Amino acid sequence: MFLSVFDMFKVGIGPSSSHTMGPMVAAARFLDKMRAAPFECAGVKGTLHGSLAFTGVGHATDRATILGLAGFLPETYDHDRAEAVMAQIRESHSISPEGLGTLHFNPKEDLLFDFGPNLPGHANGMVLMATDKQGDTILRETYFSIGGGFVMTEAELAAGRNTDEGEPVPYPFKSAAEMLQMCETSGKTIAQMKKANEISRQGETDMTAGVKRIWQVMNDCIERGMNTEGTLPGGLNVKRRAKGIRDALIAERGTNQNAPHKINDWMSVYAMAVNEENAAGGQVVTAPTNGAAGVVPAVIRYYLDHHPGASEDHVEDFLLTAAAIGGLVKFNASISGAEAGCQAEVGSAAAMGAAGLCAVMGGTPMQIENAAEIALEHHLGMTCDPVKGLVQVPCIERNGLGAIKAISAASLAMRGDGTHLVPLDACIETMRQTGADMMDKYKETSLGGLAVNVPNC
Repeated sequence: MFLSVFDMFKVGIGPSSSHTMGPMVAAARFLDKMRAAPFECAGVKGTLHGSLAFTGVGHATDRATILGLAGFLPETYDHDRAEAVMAQIRESHSISPEGLGTLHFNPKEDLLFDFGPNLPGHANGMVLMATDKQGDTILRETYFSIGGGFVMTEAELAAGRNTDEGEPVPYPFKSAAEMLQMCETSGKTIAQMKKANEISRQGETDMTAGVKRIWQVMNDCIERGMNTEGTLPGGLNVKRRAKGIRDALIAERGTNQNAPHKINDWMSVYAMAVNEENAAGGQVVTAPTNGAAGVVPAVIRYYLDHHPGASEDHVEDFLLTAAAIGGLVKFNASISGAEAGCQAEVGSAAAMGAAGLCAVMGGTPMQIENAAEIALEHHLGMTCDPVKGLVQVPCIERNGLGAIKAISAASLAMRGDGTHLVPLDACIETMRQTGADMMDKYKETSLGGLAVNVPNC
């Protein structure tokens, strides 16, 4: 089993990896399918299903799909150009993706929200169709956005393709138990094994540069969030808080107001800064999703800013270790809120952050596995119930608390020798079962929980 660090940490746009990035990627894949077709297409249309329909407006799913059909990709997204293209599409009722000429597309008529049952296979389903000059469908594909920006066709999902199927890697662990056994046999750390796997696919130079860019984008996002004020879009009128909290914390340094517990506020403000940027549609890194994008960067900033002896040279080991844990969760359970609730998003992110922090604090592989388990275990059962379908309430604060749990989990694990009662594999399987048993109204549909008990305006 191999999931690259660049699969777990993808540069993209807010507010959602599964509802914004995934549909944009699916649309791009459909354009490739149209380009390969032996006939000429005259138009395109689609339908959004399940969670993509119920919370699609709040997550800008329709906008992301339209821009994807126009040729945009998350990693190269240009906001100003996107605004201009959207205006042109609304006026002309057409799109002009590269290599396909001008295609008929009326956003109000040709992209529909289907609020019926989920498509078989996954809660985040969408169907894209190409039409001829008469408007008849001549090409059709069903896509599922399975979390973290990952997209699979109906056939791929049915075949169980959940990971990379390329050439074998040196350390192909599919479970935490296998990972620990390989560490013991090889004498390598989790980060060293993950690095060897990455190098076997793309070379050390590209891997090192890529990981540095991931952290740079994460850190830039924190800084933007901590320096921006205003109200977030979407209608809830949620005010950005990260800058105000950061400014107050700086002002309180060296005073009698600088209580020890305020380190928790720093942890939270780093995470909230990221998720406020995400809610505003800014550039973020999936970690492993957009909705949970603040946890891992916040833990890294906590380490660099507040941990004695911290070094930015260790960030690579942090991210490689975190990616290894995230890959295990995705392969054996889910990182999708629409599939398993927020335990699969913030819970997974906390496990990844705890593992990464434990690694850079000198933890053994067993302590790292223990840290990940502690963090995930104490998110089990967490629902995904965003108010008005927006990635704002409770998502922004939830990332702050997820970071605090991750750091506490790493610290607890470091106090022990790595032996513990509940294996990480058992915790991941429990999360999968809990997600399967969870009612759909608590899985990113905004049909239950806070979403129906808090006024939407």
